[in-house]
Amino acid sequence: MRAWNRAKLLWAYLTRRSNVRALPVEYIVETTAKCNLYCPMCPRETHKQPKEDMSGEIFERLVRESGHTAEHMMLIGLGEPLLDPQIFDRIHYCETHGISTLLSTNGTLLDENAALRLLSTPLKHVTMSFDGATKESYEFYRKGARFEKVRDNFVRFARLKHERRVPIQIVAQMVRMERNASEVEDFVRFWSAVPGVDQVRIKEDETNLMRPTAGHDSSDWRHPCHYLWRGPMYVKHNGDVYPCCQSYMLDGKPVGNIAAQDLPSIFNGPEMQRMRKLHTTGRAHEIDICARCCVTIPHPILVAGSLVLHGETVRKLLPLVERLTYLRKLPARLLSPPKPTSGSEDLVQISNANRKD
Repeated sequence: MRAWNRAKLLWAYLTRRSNVRALPVEYIVETTAKCNLYCPMCPRETHKQPKEDMSGEIFERLVRESGHTAEHMMLIGLGEPLLDPQIFDRIHYCETHGISTLLSTNGTLLDENAALRLLSTPLKHVTMSFDGATKESYEFYRKGARFEKVRDNFVRFARLKHERRVPIQIVAQMVRMERNASEVEDFVRFWSAVPGVDQVRIKEDETNLMRPTAGHDSSDWRHPCHYLWRGPMYVKHNGDVYPCCQSYMLDGKPVGNIAAQDLPSIFNGPEMQRMRKLHTTGRAHEIDICARCCVTIPHPILVAGSLVLHGETVRKLLPLVERLTYLRKLPARLLSPPKPTSGSEDLVQISNANRKD
């Protein structure tokens, strides 16, 4: 069923159909809107969030309706996943429907008990968000967190994973910004030496908050954005559904609500079809959220590859594509990055796959 769904998505994308008789492969699901930190680069600082969790009814309906087609769910959003009291149960619920899961955490709540509970779940991927190699820069960007405590939490989590040989991918990630840009080498050096860390990732901010003038102009839209066909769609804690992970942060409007509508009617609703039509006719720049988006647009060849393979496999291979991009080993025509602000650099991806622990 999932392979057939991907085939239909691929056909619809390549033939530029606005009406898609399939469902997304991936979803970003905000199981909680609560967070315990203040981070100046986070969209929640410009989009006030309620202290609420996604209800079990909304979450279970989403999983049930997507259960035969969804392959990967990222249980993240504008909240800290470990503040969701149901997060461990939600991971298991996805597994019972054949959906792999990922989460990203700020690490403040990842004590030994939480680490062991997380490692006992079928979770496939954890991103450890740690924006700095020094106390000064880290605590500037992660206000309310203590550098030493969070670092120790992450190191212990990775070590426990390594010692217990848990098949979970761990990525240590830093978003490169003005105050921590000079710390890239130190960050890579430290986390590359931690047993259990599979990859170290240095990436650009994709929220427009740190790069307000970045975005795409009409010349970038030679190919339609795969998010409108493949996903991930973004589901807010209250059930509101957005076309992609960027649309909410760019003040886009929801295209439906999973509590009130079924998933197929949302995915093929009037607004989704309108956006697809503009993308397939080279007019994506007329959509405000697309013009201001900071995500790189891949060539249809890469999109096709992402639909031939299972979503979980694509998630594992994504860092390799990023690394090849950074090393300029992918032809420039395969990727259309947003127009950067002056002085901006490409993202960096460092893999530890060949490191001997």
